[in-house]
Amino acid sequence: MKLVIAEKPSVAHSIAEVLGADQTEDGYIEGNGYYVSWCVGHLIGLCQSDAYDEKYKKWRYEDLPIMPNPWKHQILAKTRGQYKVLKRLLLSDEVEEVICATDAGREGELIFRLVYEQAKCRKPMKRLWISSMENSAIEEGFQNLRDGSEYDNLYQSALCRSKADWLVGINGTRLFTVLYQHKLPIGRVQTPTLAMLVEREMQISRFKKEPFYVVHIKHDELDAVSKRIQSHKEAEQLKGACQSGQAYVVSVEREEKSKAAPKLYDLTTLQREANRLFDYTAQQTLDYAQALYEKKLITYPRTDSRFLTDDMEQTAESVIEILKGRMPFMQELDTRVQVQNVLNSKKVTDHHAIIPTLEAAGADLNSLPRGEKKLLCLIAYKLLAATAPKQEYETTKVVLECQNAEFEATGKVINALGYAEIEQSFKQCMRIKQGEVKDTILPPLEKGMELNTVESAVSEHFTSPPKHFTEDSLLSAMERAGNEDMSNEVERKGLGTPATRAAIIEKLIHAELVERKNKMLLPTADGNKLITILPEQVKSAKLTADWEMQLTEVAKGLLEPEQFMRGIESMVMDLVSTYHEVSEETRNQFKRERKVLGKCLRCGKPVVEIKPGYVCESGKACGFGLWKNNRFFTTAKKQLTPEIVEGLLNKGRIKVGGLLSQKSGKRYTAYLSLEDTGEFVNFKVEFPQRRKK
Repeated sequence: MKLVIAEKPSVAHSIAEVLGADQTEDGYIEGNGYYVSWCVGHLIGLCQSDAYDEKYKKWRYEDLPIMPNPWKHQILAKTRGQYKVLKRLLLSDEVEEVICATDAGREGELIFRLVYEQAKCRKPMKRLWISSMENSAIEEGFQNLRDGSEYDNLYQSALCRSKADWLVGINGTRLFTVLYQHKLPIGRVQTPTLAMLVEREMQISRFKKEPFYVVHIKHDELDAVSKRIQSHKEAEQLKGACQSGQAYVVSVEREEKSKAAPKLYDLTTLQREANRLFDYTAQQTLDYAQALYEKKLITYPRTDSRFLTDDMEQTAESVIEILKGRMPFMQELDTRVQVQNVLNSKKVTDHHAIIPTLEAAGADLNSLPRGEKKLLCLIAYKLLAATAPKQEYETTKVVLECQNAEFEATGKVINALGYAEIEQSFKQCMRIKQGEVKDTILPPLEKGMELNTVESAVSEHFTSPPKHFTEDSLLSAMERAGNEDMSNEVERKGLGTPATRAAIIEKLIHAELVERKNKMLLPTADGNKLITILPEQVKSAKLTADWEMQLTEVAKGLLEPEQFMRGIESMVMDLVSTYHEVSEETRNQFKRERKVLGKCLRCGKPVVEIKPGYVCESGKACGFGLWKNNRFFTTAKKQLTPEIVEGLLNKGRIKVGGLLSQKSGKRYTAYLSLEDTGEFVNFKVEFPQRRKK
């Protein structure tokens, strides 16, 4: 028997169908010489710090830095059951070979390898490496399984990434939390990302709007403009000198130009465009794309390539023909297909660009959820536009002279819309607002012509500040971070990877360091303060981009994992030794005035509200807390409000209505009080006594 391990149950079922395994068992599928099972995301993770020493349960400066040696992993509690299934299958005498079929990328490799290592499995290992969940792609992948050892370096890269994030996150968070007595989450990638947001807002706040002026000379339909003039007086003088005067045509340049069709999508450009056109967050786009991939409607989404391999020409042509008949925005269009536009094996890394699959031909698109359908249409549009002819146009640049000053006018005439015809049709079909594509035609002018009695005017303009980051522009900035400091020869990776950038943004929002406001991403007050107090090595986009580049080198076998980890460890040790105390005034800048709801039942200190619930100000030393998602109130479909907590702490008990009974399904009223076991705080329920008639 051969054991195939996929990353998710849905993927495992698709693989089992192709392999002819059709007997469903508990946690796996069996048949035709195969066991097909699955992980549920990560089943194994790095241990918490207290697994190395009990003292790490308390956060103290003197215990830093925490440097595990050797590193320990643990089975995650939520998925322990599925791990037991996999371990039993991995160690079964019936299994002769193990096939890794998790997502074909760094994290997919890590998910499988940690399970394989934790189970102490030593059986021969193969790797399924595919870019599509179509049946034909799965079949071809199993016919061309690769030896698992080919991906040892990829696994080491993933392991280094995991350990580096642990070291920076655990030590950085504890260090600055202890110093400032306020929970300050630090992350290897998320902190430099926050720093970019804070820096942008500082640039905007420091920006001073400055006026500038432009002088126009007009003759019939011609409107030519001067260069920027800083002085209003100077602009008015030039206007007066030119009024009703003569202008001479100094030069006329006409040029035939073309604009190439756009490239296909990698994950980052897909997320950016979906944010710009549909207001999807990066995480929403990734979730929709992953769902479409698992439904076999698009190819693997977590890619950083924007081309297809040269051997995909026939497949691409077949997909395009299907899309031309199925996509509503192509109904009245008939453009030439130029597949060569998107073929370039040299520019494809682990996976090619994202395109629809042949399965899209028979799929019921109307049955898809709205978000998935719109994203599929977007991916289809991009393939059709990318393989369409280029746009062709003619530009005219006219330079005139009046009173020894130069004025310029430009015109543009589109001769062939090319791919832009598909773009216009797509946006119209999807009801996306678009600017009108119009020709700018200049009157017939030739060098040496004289224009008599020109009219003149002055227009006032203002310099513009940098724009607030949106998810679109932040993803672009993360992708380009540190590039200006790298040579052209290196493979540029920026902050994070296409697969992780969405999660980084969501972490910052969850930590209340960043907030979404309309389409903008803005740092909160705490986010601004945090970046102000952090040293450069923690918030440096260049340093983090360098690390990401080194992880790529580890994956390629060009850098030893130990060398990468030594760099991370050295930075963490230097950080802890350098930052060991702060002034009282600086320490208190994160302190918030919170309303006291009552006295702690255990130690008598104030109880205040925090995001997860209501806790004693003594913190972990006391441990008293009432959590908003506690089982009693969640089951009763009732919110645990500050008013209820205040009543419980100050009066001992409080009457609460609107509680839902799980047995009857009806709402009821009861008196609630607290029962503290020393370890847990429980709610006691008493029902009001009915009056006797």
